Amino acid sequence: MIFDQQTLLSDAQAITATAASTNIIDLGPINAGFARDIGKGKPIPLRVQVVEAFNNLTSLAVALQTDDNAGFASAKTVWTTTVVLADLILGKVIIPEFIPRGTDERYMRLNYTVTGTAPTLGKITAGAVMGSQSNG
Repeated sequence: MIFDQQTLLSDAQAITATAASTNIIDLGPINAGFARDIGKGKPIPLRVQVVEAFNNLTSLAVALQTDDNAGFASAKTVWTTTVVLADLILGKVIIPEFIPRGTDERYMRLNYTVTGTAPTLGKITAGAVMGSQSNG
């Protein structure tokens, strides 16, 4: 996969507790009288991939969030999924394949929620990509 460095949310980020992605994406200001939803129109490929297998935890929830401020004081979850430990293996790609509809505020990030014992192993790389490989 070819990741765009400017839209990289997690770069082999170790997930050892509930946390937000290391990086946030600033989609730029929204002009008064205009609406934004980058999930509409031509799909923007998004890849969330396990780059080091996880241990210990029961499951990991991954959520795409948006907010009108960089501190995410009133974060809105656009999409979320939960992946069990048995599936958090090296190379696992976590869906969605594209940035979903409803991504309509200025800032975007991922939020990782650990359930169970804190992992000592487990890393994720995530962000916009040039395209997604499909072996199907």
